[in-house]
Amino acid sequence: MFTERPVLPASVPGLYLRHRDRGFTAHVTASEHALSTVRRLAASVLMSYGADREAAATAQLVLSELVGNAVRACGPAVPLVIEVYVTALGIAVNVHDPAPELLPHRSETPMDSDQATSGRGLALLDLLAPGWTIEHSLIGKQIRCHLAE
Repeated sequence: MFTERPVLPASVPGLYLRHRDRGFTAHVTASEHALSTVRRLAASVLMSYGADREAAATAQLVLSELVGNAVRACGPAVPLVIEVYVTALGIAVNVHDPAPELLPHRSETPMDSDQATSGRGLALLDLLAPGWTIEHSLIGKQIRCHLAE
């Protein structure tokens, strides 16, 4: 278990980080650098709060899918709020974006089809975070995922 709060990197333009109970909140302008930083931070912070390496890696994958979906829906450099934290029952990964009207939709093509070049993200979320939800928020919408540990 941890003995003190993990150190978060200093904020830079496009990436503002804050501690939250057993995790962190990141206010980001979507970019490759911001996503890479938040992914690395997710693993290290989650493990410092007691998550195992496999659960932290799964959280990184879910985080990547959620951010990728938000960027595809809203466009590059979209402002996002990302929350990653340990709960009593696992890990929460939440991504807020400013477009409540742009909801995720599932591909009709099966995941294992040769024709499936994209659209696997929601099916992957169903496998890794069953029961994920979409909620309207003050920012726009929030995709909430809970990963059982």
